[in-house]
Amino acid sequence: MIVEQVGLSLSRVAALLETLRRRGETVATAESLTAGLVSAVLTDVPGASDVVRGGLIVYATDLKAELAGVDRDLLDAYGAVHPRVAEMLAEGARRRCTADWGIGLTGVAGPDPQDGVAPGTVHLGFAGPGGATVRSVRLDGDRHAVRAAAVRVALEHFADLLR
Repeated sequence: MIVEQVGLSLSRVAALLETLRRRGETVATAESLTAGLVSAVLTDVPGASDVVRGGLIVYATDLKAELAGVDRDLLDAYGAVHPRVAEMLAEGARRRCTADWGIGLTGVAGPDPQDGVAPGTVHLGFAGPGGATVRSVRLDGDRHAVRAAAVRVALEHFADLLR
């Protein structure tokens, strides 16, 4: 199961989805560095379709603007790995997938820097009924470890936001 490959338990993800279900809310993602892993983890849980609307894989910078609605001027000025980009990804996922919540992830998995940004730099955006927030983290490890940790941190923080 994908959920176990990123270091989460199926029961923990199921509990997050149950919280959404009880609240009558839905979630969607816009993922860059994780390329759909958050959505894959969420949908590892049977019955996830009750609350998971879908997601956007916006690995290429131009798709962040075209599919998720990230401001092109922001991308030109700061590049794809920036806290505001994560926020706009979350807002774009929420809007484009007509979900109550959007989760946006951008960062550098490595092994090389991107646009002068060090590997392990990750920005997580969350947009919901009460507004948007961003959490930036520095994660250690190789490419797989950074991506797996980004999924874990994103879903753990999202669960905290729902409490």
